[in-house]
Amino acid sequence: MPQATIILGGGSIDGVGGALAKRFAEGGHHVVFTGRTLEKVRATADEIAAGGGSIEAMQVDVTKAEDQDTLFARAEELSDIAAVIYNAGNNAIIPFEELTAEVFENFWRICCFGAFLTAKRAVPLLKAQGSGSFLVTGASGSMRGKPNFAHFAAAKGALRNLLQSLAREFGPQGIHVAHFVIDGVIDGDRVRSRFPEYLEQMGDDGSLSPAAIAEAFWNTHNQHRSAWSHEVELRPFKENW
Repeated sequence: MPQATIILGGGSIDGVGGALAKRFAEGGHHVVFTGRTLEKVRATADEIAAGGGSIEAMQVDVTKAEDQDTLFARAEELSDIAAVIYNAGNNAIIPFEELTAEVFENFWRICCFGAFLTAKRAVPLLKAQGSGSFLVTGASGSMRGKPNFAHFAAAKGALRNLLQSLAREFGPQGIHVAHFVIDGVIDGDRVRSRFPEYLEQMGDDGSLSPAAIAEAFWNTHNQHRSAWSHEVELRPFKENW
């Protein structure tokens, strides 16, 4: 049985989740690919499997403990969990005066609480192995709050602090916790369908390639433990930061 990688927050083959699944499958891992929409993650899994990758799809809402329990019951059946990747997240421009308590909480539940539920289940498995990576997708909002993004920055900032605590507590026990600050627009299916003119305006390599993001995850996962990265910032070469 090959090493296994669990990906939460998966979607289409053209997004970050799909790119991560493809890269880790190409690296010889069996991928457990999960997302809220089974049809979408199954289509991605089928495409990767057709290319020779070892992958299975599961429907998982990261904010539901029962879904997480089902996922990690499956994980316990696998021989070696190499990595758990938390890629779930959402974003929207919402002026603070229009922001409701319900929306604020929903962003926190997906961006932070789901990662907590995942860590509660992943950490014991990785700790028992004495090795493994817990890799999480963050954003520039993890580092600073900008106008109209109070909901997003609050959730992503909380996520960042959660991961710092986990890294400091469990790094010495062999668990590599890494936080990826994605700073810029991702050239994925969501932006292509909604804002194609923006991608055209940015020009060649002006937005983040999902495949390039996935390569950074793969390289960080494979770092020697004498020189681990915890926080990795990724942005296009022309991004104003």
